[in-house]
Amino acid sequence: MNHQPVMLAEVLAALPLEAGKRIVDCTFGAGGYSKAILQNSEAQVLALDRDPSVEAEANAVMAANANRFSFCLTEFSGLEAAMHAQGWEQVDGIVLDVGVSSMQLDQSERGFSFMRDGPLDMRMSRFGVSAADVVNQLGERDLIQIFRVYGEEKRARRAAQAILSAREIASITTTGQLAELIEQAFGGKRSRIHPATKVFQALRIFINDELGELAKVLLVAERVLKPTGKLVVVAFHSLEDRLVKSFLRERSEAPSRGSRFAPLTEQTPFYPSFIVSNRKVTLPSSEETARNPRSRSARLRWAERSTAAAFGTVPQLAPMPTLALVEAGA
Repeated sequence: MNHQPVMLAEVLAALPLEAGKRIVDCTFGAGGYSKAILQNSEAQVLALDRDPSVEAEANAVMAANANRFSFCLTEFSGLEAAMHAQGWEQVDGIVLDVGVSSMQLDQSERGFSFMRDGPLDMRMSRFGVSAADVVNQLGERDLIQIFRVYGEEKRARRAAQAILSAREIASITTTGQLAELIEQAFGGKRSRIHPATKVFQALRIFINDELGELAKVLLVAERVLKPTGKLVVVAFHSLEDRLVKSFLRERSEAPSRGSRFAPLTEQTPFYPSFIVSNRKVTLPSSEETARNPRSRSARLRWAERSTAAAFGTVPQLAPMPTLALVEAGA
């Protein structure tokens, strides 16, 4: 399937695209957002991506837009360093398309999808701990925690126990092996959604530290966006969208003033770092979901940076096992 940037018109409408503006596309992928920004404005674009397979496309865009486009191979957390390397201290817009890309799903050798048998990998950056390392090394409690929190899988214990039993006989090394194993553990019944969907999702989020990286880039965005600068986030998973929603709510809504049962005696002035004009999440149109079924779960939120100082407080994430446990052969 060709890559189709999700809610492209809505993203462009939310970004400041006047001449001279500086925009960061934190998820270059196939270049959908970056190319559209370059074609529809005179803005300068800095694109990031952690996946080295996108460099060829990024180089092509750079060759065609030498004075307006640059690319940096880095995770979300490298945003500020990438800006400084470009000589940018602040920017006018930041856009993120969070999650796995269509290109990654469609490449069986990347191991993201149970729909295509391949090595159990799932690494966006192609180095470090793989999904196979996780399922073959972590203990039952840690696997349950990963599946329950990152996959919101109610049958997390059953999935973990099935993995531990299977790996006593042989290592689990392919996506097909794991998908079949989970399907059998859950009773062998298929519905519209494959039984292994949430387990695969949880593994991918864990080994790529997707929520941790998202939390870091939200903090950086708060620091580097100019007043009136726009933060635009497209999320595909409820955990990601929940984190973005919670972050923007904390930064834009005054804290509770208490109640008649617990009144606050002293009020600290509240200076929101973001202004959220539309608190209702934006969903893809029916025409877009018909054209691109993978857009169905997309959720878009955007906010405008105020003149207030950054809060600096870190979004709270659930305590989880660490990749260091796997690297140590836990």
